[in-house]
Amino acid sequence: MTLRDLEKQAFLDHHGWGDATRCVLAGDASDRSYDRLARHGETAVLMDAPSGQGDDPAQFVAMARHLRALGLSAPQVMAQDLDAGFLMLEDLGDALFARMTARDPGMETPLYAAAVNVLVHLQRQPVPQGLSDLPAGDWAAAAALALDWYRFAIAGHRIDTTAFQIALTRALTDHADGPRVLILRDYHAENLLWLSGRTGLARVGLLDFQLAQGGQPGYDLVSLLQDARRDVQPQTEEAMIAHFATAIGQTEPNFRRSYAVLGAQRALRILGVFARLCLVAGKPGYVSLLPRVWGQLQRNLTQPGLESVAQACAVLPPPTPESLQRIEAQCGAFR
Repeated sequence: MTLRDLEKQAFLDHHGWGDATRCVLAGDASDRSYDRLARHGETAVLMDAPSGQGDDPAQFVAMARHLRALGLSAPQVMAQDLDAGFLMLEDLGDALFARMTARDPGMETPLYAAAVNVLVHLQRQPVPQGLSDLPAGDWAAAAALALDWYRFAIAGHRIDTTAFQIALTRALTDHADGPRVLILRDYHAENLLWLSGRTGLARVGLLDFQLAQGGQPGYDLVSLLQDARRDVQPQTEEAMIAHFATAIGQTEPNFRRSYAVLGAQRALRILGVFARLCLVAGKPGYVSLLPRVWGQLQRNLTQPGLESVAQACAVLPPPTPESLQRIEAQCGAFR
């Protein structure tokens, strides 16, 4: 056993779950991992979030408390050791939106409508104090990862990103830089669960919200509808955009411009993040997702208000099979 395994067992022993059976539940793009625990007919989820890796479990605890106070279904924190990076969480089950829609595509629209209603409710509440609230320039700098890592992985050299950041900063300022709301950032089908035994907004289970911050109203909607891991039906995306715009009191044309700018920013950042995960973290599984994200970027860039951003993005090579092979060939080379 590793030292980390011994620490994990000590945490479970201390909280009366030392005899629980464990099975790996999930991992993600961070260094967190999750085990499902089972004992005496009960289940729970163990989050292992090693310290010093960028994700603070204290932020998860604080945000879970906030979401639950709003009547939403974040997991209850059953036990914690924040210094060691262990949380024992309520087990919300396996009914992920991604699995349910894969089995029955007809469930997509009603499930996504419920998820949009959660966003509307969440954004009507004040943003908790102390969360980061980044200006447009910082959002543009985050999107420059597309040049720093995605383009670099294919072209083999880096270029200056100043003009790119100026163009995106201007587009964000003009179309998507209004009053801030709480955004959860990774609001998509693999982080949402359907809790059929609950009612109202509480039927949507929420996961992976520890990086929540102040942000633009359309950001989480983009995360939901322009999913890097699955294709959302066009009719679902259109219906949810219209529903959300009406619910937050924006005209649909104005909101669509904001949605497209945020969608471009998010797609650009993800292109860079996924390429970096391969090159630096040695995680090649994200490379196969790049063509979908590229397609989302191209759709967003055709929208009004993004002409200068589209021009700045002309330096990005498309994810051809040859380009993807080049990225994979460098997997882990920049650890």
